[in-house]
This record gives sequence, C-alpha cells and structure tokens, in this order.
Amino acid sequence: MFVPRKIVEDKLKQILADDIGQGDVTAAAVIPPNLTVNAEVIAKEEGIAAGIEEATILAQYLGLTVNVKVADGEKIRNKQVLMQISGDAQTILSVERTMLNLLSRMSGIATKTRMLTDKLEKAHVKAKIAATRKSAPGLLYFDKKAVIIGSGDPHRLHLDDMVLIKDNHLAIVGSVEDAVKKAKAHASFTKKIEVEVTSVEDAVIAAKAGADIIMLDNFSPKQAKNAGEALRKAGFGKVLLEVSGGITGENLLEYATAQVDIISMGELTHSVKALDISLEIVKG
Repeated sequence: MFVPRKIVEDKLKQILADDIGQGDVTAAAVIPPNLTVNAEVIAKEEGIAAGIEEATILAQYLGLTVNVKVADGEKIRNKQVLMQISGDAQTILSVERTMLNLLSRMSGIATKTRMLTDKLEKAHVKAKIAATRKSAPGLLYFDKKAVIIGSGDPHRLHLDDMVLIKDNHLAIVGSVEDAVKKAKAHASFTKKIEVEVTSVEDAVIAAKAGADIIMLDNFSPKQAKNAGEALRKAGFGKVLLEVSGGITGENLLEYATAQVDIISMGELTHSVKALDISLEIVKG
C-alpha cells in the first residue's frame, strides 16, 4: 500500500492530537524542557513487525531522531530492539502511548494474519486469507496495511472499491437476481460485483445473474463444498467463492479444503490481540 507521506502524517497527527488533548501535564510538571534523552522500542514477545514505517514517520514529524532496527514484515523475537529514538524528553514521553498503540495493534494483526496464511501454505490449498471492514473507526488504513504486511488480502478498503450486495440490500431489493441485475445495469464496468448468499440455490442464481464473486455467509465447510460443486455443475466454475462467518484458526483448514477461493475473517481486525511492545528510556 502506498500513500504519500504527507497524508500518512495527517492521519497520525489526528490520532496523536486525540491523545494529547490540551497538553501532557505530567511531562510538563516533572520533566525539564529541552532535555535530550535516548529511548528504545522493545518487543516483549515474538511476532511479525508492523507499523514501523508509521512510527518512524510520527517520530520524525515531531523532530525526533530514529534508528530503525527491523523492517515491517520481519519476524521479531522477545526482547528485540525494534527502534532507537533520541530527542526531546517531553516529546518522547508525550508520543509514547500513541506510537506503542499503533505498533502493538498493527504487529498483532500482522502476526495473526501471517500465522493463518502460513497454515494455508503448509496445507497446499488455493484459498487466501482476507480481512473485512470490521475495524476501529479511524484505523482502517493501518489495520488493512497490517493485514497486507502479514501476507493477507485487504479485501475492500472503502465502499467505492466494488459492489458488495449483502443481506440488508437483499431485504430491500427483494431477490438475489434483481439485485445483481440492478448492479450490472448501474455500476461501472470497472467494479466487480459480489453478492452474499445464504443457500446453495441462491449461489447458483447469483452466478447466473452475472455475479463475479459469491460470498457464502455462515456456511458450514460441507455446505461450502456443496455450493462449489453446484456452481461447477451449472457451468460457473470460474466464479470466485468466498466464505465468511464463524471461521476461526481451529476450523480454517476445513473451509480451505472445501475448495473455496477466499476466506474472510473479521477477527483479524475486530478482536485484535496486540503484540506486547514497550518503550524504555536508556540511561547512559
């Protein structure tokens, strides 16, 4: 994912401003101004590094000097130094929590994603892990980038990426066939059309209507396999099949062996286990 540095800076500035409020009263009260110190950002557990670029941009924006020790996507070990930071003490302490929150969350997402993608790779299946839009407001860019760093697929970034017809759209339109036909009539040719279905019958109807991708919502692995077989029998074997809902690391391979193309998992971003990372002032 490439976004111009200035835009990333603006995103980070907003997050930092939300945390600082009208000023860090603790740093102002107990830390003398214009004091230069050194600090280290240290991993407290193994995982995949993510957010290093963003943490660097944030620190440099504030006039701090950064010495990066690892790159995004690298495996990191317990007690490994990820970054060295030097500069104004009050500034380092004021940005500490924002920086660590970002690093910990992104590294947690990348670690989880890499673990699952490695699992699929070892099983030699075609399915890919994808994220969803179930993310904390304001963090979508960072969450999606972390998924990519972890070797997963970001899926949609925004509502304008593609047409995705879900259950509430169908509740209003009335049928899968009508919804897909409306989408094909009004959406640009550049936009793929995906439709969420809850039965094998609707999967076939969606394919016949011209859907490019069919999302099997809350299907069991057996039901997903049946849907794939029904589509191939009907001559729609090239339509992409996505499964979503109720998928975990424990049952991942059951879905992967059902010959689906995409496995989307909200837990990558909506229930993140942050990687334990800390910042420590170095005395010397």
